Amino acid sequence: MSHRIVVLPGDGIGPEVTAAATRVLEAVAGRFNRRFEISTHLMGGAALRAGLPALPPETLEACRRADAVLLGAVGDPAFDHLPSSERPEGGLLAIRRGLGVYANLRPARLWPGVDDAGPLKTELSRGADLLIVRELTGGLYFGEPRGIDRNRGTAFNTMRYSTIEIERIARVAFGAAERRRKQVTSVDKANVLETSQLWRSVVTRVADDYPGVTLQHMYVDACAMALVTAPTRFDVILTENLFGDILSDEAAVIAGSIGLLPSASLGDGPGLYEPVHGSAPDIAGRDIANPVGAIASAAMLLEHSLGLGDPARAVNAAIEQVLQAGHRTADLAAGGPSVGCTGFAQLVVDAVRA
Repeated sequence: MSHRIVVLPGDGIGPEVTAAATRVLEAVAGRFNRRFEISTHLMGGAALRAGLPALPPETLEACRRADAVLLGAVGDPAFDHLPSSERPEGGLLAIRRGLGVYANLRPARLWPGVDDAGPLKTELSRGADLLIVRELTGGLYFGEPRGIDRNRGTAFNTMRYSTIEIERIARVAFGAAERRRKQVTSVDKANVLETSQLWRSVVTRVADDYPGVTLQHMYVDACAMALVTAPTRFDVILTENLFGDILSDEAAVIAGSIGLLPSASLGDGPGLYEPVHGSAPDIAGRDIANPVGAIASAAMLLEHSLGLGDPARAVNAAIEQVLQAGHRTADLAAGGPSVGCTGFAQLVVDAVRA
């Protein structure tokens, strides 16, 4: 059986980590007798450097025709002088809108073998395994009106949510919780924001349709504190776009490095998969990036978009095997011996094939 996968390497370390993930997908194809038709397209700063928009129309069209999309990273400081809509990051917002992906799944867990790699005490992080479900197409990032009035020295953004937007993301979170430990923590700022008051009321109503799942509400500042003091208390965290962006990056302390975190963005069409980390231009081209986030994103792609559960589990097991064997990229090595991005990917490839 053949599956069409579009790869968008993007900027910075994006080409390095997507190359690593692609090699792992090729190993999966060989082991499980699958065929992946993989094509590569420009996006972000790489597209701008070619004289194209951050999201070229031909790239978006290719993504829409695919079964799934694997993205590396977007961001290039050379274009920071441009208006926000014309920067590489504008392409990221555009592709989310263009693919209609509204549910961002960001798992964070402590991989066996890297218990001591993160800043948290082991007794706090051991056993942590949570999923952040972030609404992806609403809130401040997309609300109108927005802009900068330079004459008056003011700027403004609009946080806006509808009942429909909140209900559909809530159902994703409750559905995920049913397959996990049956607990949802809905995060808002209902003591201050009207959007959060609507959020809380809609989520509470949706919870009635999932009697086997326990719902608790938490303010975003309290959640941010609990993530680093008691991360094992969480199963599924449900929240809006801005809060989810911040909290999911903070969750990197649980795993030990932001380079370990994958994500999946799902909607009614092809899923978009990407590591949580940014483009990290300061380490680009040095073969020291951590490819685990991208490889684990490829595992999510196999599971959620292609329905290949066994291959997805094989990839995650391979990552775990390599980490437990003591292999570390520079971000996990704490100044000790480390393996490069390419070398780590090869170790995962070998483990998948074995």
